[in-house]
Amino acid sequence: MTAPGQVSLRKGRHSLAGHYYHVTMVTRHRAAIFLDYRYARAACRAFREEAVCRHGATQSFVVMPDHVHWLLKLDGDLSQAVRLYKAKVSIAIGQSVWDDGFHDHALRAEEDIRKVARYIVANPIRAGLVDNIGQYPYWDAVWL
Repeated sequence: MTAPGQVSLRKGRHSLAGHYYHVTMVTRHRAAIFLDYRYARAACRAFREEAVCRHGATQSFVVMPDHVHWLLKLDGDLSQAVRLYKAKVSIAIGQSVWDDGFHDHALRAEEDIRKVARYIVANPIRAGLVDNIGQYPYWDAVWL
């Protein structure tokens, strides 16, 4: 059964190869499952899975306690990329952890990709989890 609002999340969604997307995926009931370092590491590793990489090149990501931000340059279908990522994480953890759907924002040509990546990576600081991003281990960006 589709949760209220899930259909509206898909309205107007297009997968445009070569475009950059900022995707946010939330855990079921906003459970802070990624506070467990084993699960957070599994969520990080899933970005490097071959099946996920076939659909897009990860530019940056951060795994927060109850959600994940992902910036990718799309090569395939956005919904398929997210579905594969979620599946890889769930398989690695041994349980389904995700809420249905996801939020995406297709970056406009005038948007600074590195600025968006910095925004994503700075999430743990804004959330008060750390004072310095060097203290938070569950993120990456291609510009390092």
